[in-house]
Amino acid sequence: METASCSSSSSDSTVKPAEQPPDEDVEADKSMLRSDSAQSGPSNKALPFGDLTNHSGSGDDSLDGLPNCAPRCPLTPSLSPRKRTTSQSKSEPPLLRTNKRTIYTAGRPPWYNVTGTTFKEAFVIGLCGGSASGKTTVANKIIEALDVPWVVLLSMDSFYKVLNKEEQELAAKNEYNFDHPDAFDFELLVTVLRKLKKGKSIKVPVYDFTSHGRRKEWKTVYGANVVIFEGILAFANKELLKLLDMKVFVDTDSDIRLIRRLKRDISLRGRDISGIIKQYNKFVKPAFEQYIEPTVQAADIVVPRGGENFVALDLIVQHVHSQLEKREITVRSALASAHQGQPLPTTLSVMESTPQVRGMHTIIRNKETNRDEFIFYSKRLMRLLIEHALSFLPLKPVSVETPQGGTYEGKRLSGKRITGVSILRAGETMEQALMAVCKDIRLGKILIQTNHDTGEPELHYLRLPKDLTEDYVILMDSTVSTGAAALMAVRVLLDHDVAEDKIFLISLLMAEMGVHSVAYAFPKVRIITTAVDKEVNDQFHIIPGIGNFGDRYFGTDAPSDWCESDDGMDF
Repeated sequence: METASCSSSSSDSTVKPAEQPPDEDVEADKSMLRSDSAQSGPSNKALPFGDLTNHSGSGDDSLDGLPNCAPRCPLTPSLSPRKRTTSQSKSEPPLLRTNKRTIYTAGRPPWYNVTGTTFKEAFVIGLCGGSASGKTTVANKIIEALDVPWVVLLSMDSFYKVLNKEEQELAAKNEYNFDHPDAFDFELLVTVLRKLKKGKSIKVPVYDFTSHGRRKEWKTVYGANVVIFEGILAFANKELLKLLDMKVFVDTDSDIRLIRRLKRDISLRGRDISGIIKQYNKFVKPAFEQYIEPTVQAADIVVPRGGENFVALDLIVQHVHSQLEKREITVRSALASAHQGQPLPTTLSVMESTPQVRGMHTIIRNKETNRDEFIFYSKRLMRLLIEHALSFLPLKPVSVETPQGGTYEGKRLSGKRITGVSILRAGETMEQALMAVCKDIRLGKILIQTNHDTGEPELHYLRLPKDLTEDYVILMDSTVSTGAAALMAVRVLLDHDVAEDKIFLISLLMAEMGVHSVAYAFPKVRIITTAVDKEVNDQFHIIPGIGNFGDRYFGTDAPSDWCESDDGMDF
């Protein structure tokens, strides 16, 4: 156990999140979440959650739905800049500023290997300490100094147990002990943190201290590189301790903690001094001495004076950076050298090359084709491709009565529903064809871009409909060259509990390399296209190919600083 201390003065730079409007049909997975609740004990309202960084928001407009970001700044002027453990597409700070918010635009690099298996788990930091010790302040300071995208702050306050009628009456009279281990649902907490560490999409309960119950709508969290878990009893459970990669105890003088608690409860919760002192002496102080203070023995680092201890915070940040650097992996280069000379997989279905199909390919592949004709014949080909893909959906026999009173033996989809997910931006061009064929279909979007410096795909934005578990998902991208972007998109769907055999990857054009990459990693995914070209050049473009589909379709020129995620995706 290491103790670090230093005296300095700094203001608390906590950033308050903007509330996102609810959406009945769409569940926006948040890349970075944090709780702005009090350090410990009940409040008079449910725990609010908000985003700190990254393209992972909700809303009809992608920019309006983007989450907030805590401004990136050093802890002190003396702390030197650190080597980034995640890549960027530009050398400038990856910030997008609007009049209301700052958005951190760095993407999430691959968290899986070429087999599609999750390779690196999230790095979990546990923050423990007494009520009002400054755990949330320390967490925010660490996030600011880390300068790493895709960080999740998980508060133990979200996992209070639902109180029965008798317990609610005690809570109303300040007679219920919220600082006792029995007040927390450790079973749910361990399950949620374990799934989050493994990269899965999880749902976090939102506890309402007014009703002492959980709200109906839980918060979805996905995509953490680093998880900061804070709570008064963060070290009190053996199974929980096993999930923590780094354990930090925030040690603050008891008098300071009491003063902070008095200020907080009087100004924010409207409580009287006598009630606060009574609760503190009866529950808070004894619980700290019996359950919280002894867990300091489990800590790797003890941080006296909380967020003002910059030496201790710098130690934490250095360690996290070194651990993340060890976990970096490459995917695209490995894909380029794999599966050469292998036969095409049986999960691949190439649409019959009829004279009509070949004629349309001739037009859209021709570099002299103007944009209007390119769009027209691309849309025709997309419609045919969608119809062809739907023929692979499982159907069940059904009998209907005709207007003439006869019986017709027909077919109907054997499943809950179909959902379309496009890989932005070029995959979005296929949505219109899908909606024209499938009435009232739900749509989701995934933004994946190639990092110019590393050549690796990065996840930037994610918006998926709710409850995909039983859906058949049609994953759309205009072209697939190495398969790196498609691989990431499929992994995202699997992390959201979509069954592998219910994913249909459709594309106008694919390279053999991309087909093999997806089929090798996910052998149950159905791959459907209108054509397969044999080669990919050194820039990972399909040969003979179709050019940059997104630029040709939207009439744009690719900026030199950005690279395509696959042959058809470029910003």
